[in-house]
Amino acid sequence: MCNIYRIIRKVQFKLNCVAFSGGKCRMQRWMLTFPCDSTGPRGEALQHGQTGTLPRFLEEPVDAYIIKSNPIKLRCQARPALQIFFKCNGEWVHQSQHLAQEHTDLGTGLKIREVMINVSRQQVEDFHGPEDYWCLCVAWSHLGTSKSRKATVRIAYLRKNFEQDPQGTEVPLNGMIVLHCRPPEGVPVAEVEWLKNEEPLSSENRGDFGTRGDHNLIISEARLSDSGNYTCAAANIVAKRRSATATVVVYVNGGWSLWTNWSPCNVRCGRGMQKRTRTCTNPAPLNGGAFCEGMSVQKSSCSTVCPVDGSWAEWSEWTVCSSDCGRQRGRECSAPEPKHGGLLCVGAAVAVENCTGGLCKQSGKRLLHFTTITVISNAWLQSQSEYGVDVIDDPNPLLINSSIQPDLTVSRTYTSPMCFQDSIDKELMAERSLLDPLPDLKVKGAPERAEYHVIAHPQTFQEGWLQTTEGLPWDNTWQKKTKTFSLPTAVFGHTGGRLMVPNTGISLLVPHGGIAEDTTWEMYMSINQEDSSAASEDDPEIFLSPVVTYGPPGLDLSCPIAMTIAHCAEVTADNWAVRLKRQIQENKWEEVMCVDEESTSCYCLLEAQRCHTLLEQPGRYALVGEPLSKEAAKRLRLAVFGSHDASNSLGFTLRVYCVDDTPHAFQEVVVGERRRGGRLLEEPKMMLFRGNMFSLQVSIQDVPQLLWSIKPFTTCQEFSFSQVWAGNQRPLQCAFSLDRCSHASSQLSCKISIRQVAGEEQIMQVYTSVAENEMGAVPFLSQSDCTITSQMGSRAFKIPLSIRQRISATFDTGNANGKDWQLLAQKLHIDRNLSYFACQESPSAVILSLWEAQHQDSGDLDSLASALEEIGKVQSPKAVTVSEKDS
Repeated sequence: MCNIYRIIRKVQFKLNCVAFSGGKCRMQRWMLTFPCDSTGPRGEALQHGQTGTLPRFLEEPVDAYIIKSNPIKLRCQARPALQIFFKCNGEWVHQSQHLAQEHTDLGTGLKIREVMINVSRQQVEDFHGPEDYWCLCVAWSHLGTSKSRKATVRIAYLRKNFEQDPQGTEVPLNGMIVLHCRPPEGVPVAEVEWLKNEEPLSSENRGDFGTRGDHNLIISEARLSDSGNYTCAAANIVAKRRSATATVVVYVNGGWSLWTNWSPCNVRCGRGMQKRTRTCTNPAPLNGGAFCEGMSVQKSSCSTVCPVDGSWAEWSEWTVCSSDCGRQRGRECSAPEPKHGGLLCVGAAVAVENCTGGLCKQSGKRLLHFTTITVISNAWLQSQSEYGVDVIDDPNPLLINSSIQPDLTVSRTYTSPMCFQDSIDKELMAERSLLDPLPDLKVKGAPERAEYHVIAHPQTFQEGWLQTTEGLPWDNTWQKKTKTFSLPTAVFGHTGGRLMVPNTGISLLVPHGGIAEDTTWEMYMSINQEDSSAASEDDPEIFLSPVVTYGPPGLDLSCPIAMTIAHCAEVTADNWAVRLKRQIQENKWEEVMCVDEESTSCYCLLEAQRCHTLLEQPGRYALVGEPLSKEAAKRLRLAVFGSHDASNSLGFTLRVYCVDDTPHAFQEVVVGERRRGGRLLEEPKMMLFRGNMFSLQVSIQDVPQLLWSIKPFTTCQEFSFSQVWAGNQRPLQCAFSLDRCSHASSQLSCKISIRQVAGEEQIMQVYTSVAENEMGAVPFLSQSDCTITSQMGSRAFKIPLSIRQRISATFDTGNANGKDWQLLAQKLHIDRNLSYFACQESPSAVILSLWEAQHQDSGDLDSLASALEEIGKVQSPKAVTVSEKDS
């Protein structure tokens, strides 16, 4: 039986050999195994160390696409395998078309064979069968054959024309946008992407859009910002195709505002007319939306009671001649009385005459009595009138018509903060008010008068200035990468003083005695505006204040100085982790302290808009914040400026700024607008921008369509969340370009809406005159008179030196009543982080320096006096016991 099987296998092998290699078989290279005993072929195979398993494919051919005329490779790998051949479309591939490799698996000692073939475009095109061109592998071992999976080979292509292009549409606000798209036929099937204004539409910039399996674009609730040009883009491995562009317009139908109150009757007396109006501004029609239907004016008949002017009644009889030699008579304004706004009687209500023919004189007392009676009589008559004195006789024109519109030719101006100027004459008054509650205050030293220093024109910080300064503690090459502003400088001595950057909310207070006697330091401050987060891009922290540098390096002080920095964080809720950081080198910051934690090296007093810090080391500092929730918010200051378009006599540009709500950030905007001739058109407003990842939208509304025109699709502009939150663009602004229909259109009225998606909204109302002869006639902001950048000596401090010394001497040592510096800090509401004050040589002096920085603008000593008064009433339990025993 074994011999018969052996003969059959040999015949089969020869036939296969003929098919593969033209009949030239080499039998000696084949080791056929048969299910016989150890003396037969199977035994011989086992003696040669060959296993009896069918081939197992380690790699099978995969589906492939032919791109253009480039052939593709199909690959097979099997173990154990004596031979591997490809079979395509049911026919064996000739051996000459195979590229084979063979090696031995070092782990198992089994033969691993790998073969490859090329399939050309011509082969695929010449095949005409019921299915796609396919190939598989057949592998042989001593026990038999194994087949791989079928791999299909297809020619890739993408037709040029879309089966369905998207069509333009107009939808109402909050309506649904549906754009259809069927991409061109292709192999493989093309992937579809939507573009808006040539930019890919993704979930990052439009979170609520979706596409169905048929590639249609669906926006469930349309916004104004969704207006634009949409394109369907299809692509596969061969090519990319673009559909025709579809224009989408999101329009707003107009809505009536509420009716105004009825106007006064147009006649003063008798029958007349009155009216009330409403406007199509709730909302105003936009982008071709329908205008409101109905009447904008309603009229109604009215009647007004005619005024009755007063007239004098007859004089009364003369009174009997009195001892003062006089008599009098009177009359009343009652024939008729003035009614309904009628005029009062003109003339005297009382007449007095000498009844003795001049033989005696009236006393001064009598004359005074007469004058008093006359005044009271006139007041009584006026009170009897329904409307009092007729307003027409009032010389103030604002009282004639309270609805007078403001002069549109006068621009509204931004008022800069007032500089602190104290009077030296307040020292005596302050000493009396502060020391009265504490008669036991100790006297140390004598009061001091000091100089008052003003720099009329603050020194401008020049680029590269710090690079010429020796001894700076950091690398200076980064200085040119940031915007650096004014650099006020001053020379301070033992008396101390204050250094300020006007209109920025940034100041530095050097306490009295902080600098050694017979020593002076030239100190400076500079402000830089950073352009990104405080650390890396992945760091959630953002700058909440400008970056402030003070120096010089190596400054030697015996006590900490107080630096005040304005910030833009909304800190009323515990949604921020605010930290003070110091820059040690380029792009590297170290944390000085967290404002909510205890520290003995620094002190931070965080207020709603400012932070007061006590520092002992010069350097570059900034406040940074890490949001603790999506409710964390930063304050934005919003402003609208306008200027005439120099290249277009009918053009006018509105620029809307959204910057951090710090004086310095807005001052930067003001300086830039002054250079380009802009005018402030509305008082700046504040808005909370929350960390909820939603963008900021700015839109222009209620533009008179018959008088002005604006480019389509520019009425609504949008800033991404990161642009606003991290301040990646400073100052953040957008512009609206408008054109007058004629030179006669000299007035512009519109609204600017600034809103965060799913957040707050502010409306800026613009009323301005844009006539050419008025442009630039009235500057929006005059140069500030606040040029004081430094104050030295006692002028710089609210608390006179003698008072400061007495308070410090008293509270540093304490007394039997427990009145020590801790009680002082408690009453002044700066009793957090007391461990910092405990490390100071004079805790009370440092507490007073912090109070000075906190109250530098108000100039009010009442809070300090009230605190000292409360301390004066405090008695310890020991003192109470002694007092009761003495009584």
